[in-house]
Amino acid sequence: MTGSAAKAGIVGFARLAPIAAFSLLGGVAADRFDRKRIMVAADAVRGVAVALLAAALAAGRVTFAAIVAVALVEGTGSAFFGPASAGAVRSVVPARQLPAATSTTQARFAVVHLVGPPLGGALFGIGRAVPFVADAVSYACSLVMVLLMRTPFQEVREASRDRVRTQLRDGLRFLWAQRFLRTCALLLTVTNIVASGTLLALVVVGRAQGLSGGEIGVLVAAIGVAMLAGSLASPLVRRRLGARRILPLELWTWVGTAAFVAWPDVYVLAAAILPCGFAIPNTDAVIGAYALAIPPDRLVGRVDSVIITIAVAAAPVGTLGAGILLEAAGARVTIAALAGVALLLAIVGSLSPAIRSAPSLDRLDAAAS
Repeated sequence: MTGSAAKAGIVGFARLAPIAAFSLLGGVAADRFDRKRIMVAADAVRGVAVALLAAALAAGRVTFAAIVAVALVEGTGSAFFGPASAGAVRSVVPARQLPAATSTTQARFAVVHLVGPPLGGALFGIGRAVPFVADAVSYACSLVMVLLMRTPFQEVREASRDRVRTQLRDGLRFLWAQRFLRTCALLLTVTNIVASGTLLALVVVGRAQGLSGGEIGVLVAAIGVAMLAGSLASPLVRRRLGARRILPLELWTWVGTAAFVAWPDVYVLAAAILPCGFAIPNTDAVIGAYALAIPPDRLVGRVDSVIITIAVAAAPVGTLGAGILLEAAGARVTIAALAGVALLLAIVGSLSPAIRSAPSLDRLDAAAS
C-alpha cells in the first residue's frame, strides 16, 4: 500500500513487540487459569481482527494505522497462546518423548513456512483481501481443534493467591538458575535481531530487483524446505552433535549471509539463508526439550514465556532497524552490519562455558522421566 521498507519494518515491529511485552503475563495466565480457554480466546480475538482487516481491504477503506493495529492484536494473542500451548504439550506428551515432540513441532512450523508464502502470494494476486480471509479461517479451524481435544491441558492444581508480580518472579528465578537455558536465551535475543532483519532484507531486495510477490514467496518457501529438512534430521543431528554444538552451529550459519555483500543478488542472499533454516529447528528442538522437561507443570507456562520474552524482545528492533537502514544505506550495508553481529555471536557462543558443559539430552530426558 505504501511502497515503504521502513513502514514494512514498523508493521513487523508491531507484530513482534507485543510478544516481548506480554509473554510474561501470558505465562502467568497459563499457569493460573485454564490453558484451553486461553488458547480458544486468543484464536477468537486474532481471527476477528484479521477478518475485520479483510473486510476493510475489500471495501477499499483500509489505512496504514489499521494494519499496524491488527498486527498488535495478532502479536498480543500469540503472547498468550504460546505459553498455554507449551503447557498443553507438557500435559499431553510423556517426559521421555519431549525431545522428539519438539522436533515434530518444528517440522510443523517448517511445513507452514513452506506452504504459507507461495499460497499467500498466490492469494494476494487474486485480491488484497483474500489472504487475510484465509488467515481468519485458519484461526477458526485452530479454535475448533483445540475445543475438540479432551486431554486436560494442566494438572489438577489449587487456585494461586500469589500476586502476579510474585508469580512472574518465580518464573524468572527458576530460569535464571538454569545456566544453559539462560545463556541460550540471551544469545538468541541478539540472533533474532539478525534473523528478522535479514528476512526483511530478503523481501525488500527481491522487490527492488524486480521479483513478484509470488517469486518472493517461493524464496521464503525454500527456507521452509530447509527448516523441514532440519526438523526431519533433528534426531540424527542431536545424536551426532549434542546440545553443546547445536546452538553454535546456528550462530555460525548466519555469518554466511555476508556473501551477499560480495555478490549483491537476491538469490545469493536466499541461498545463504538456507543453512540457517536447516539449523534453526535443531536449536529450537534442543532448547524446547530443556524448557519443557525441567520445570514442574505449575511453572511450565512461566518458564516458556520468560524464554520467549528474552529471545523475542530484540526481534522487533531487527525489523525496525533493518527497514530504516535499508532505506538510508542500502541492502549491502544492512547485510554487512547484520553479518558482523552474527560473527561476534558465533565467537561468543562457541567459547561459552555454559554451552560447552551442557548436559546431554539423553540424561535430561531420563531425569525428567
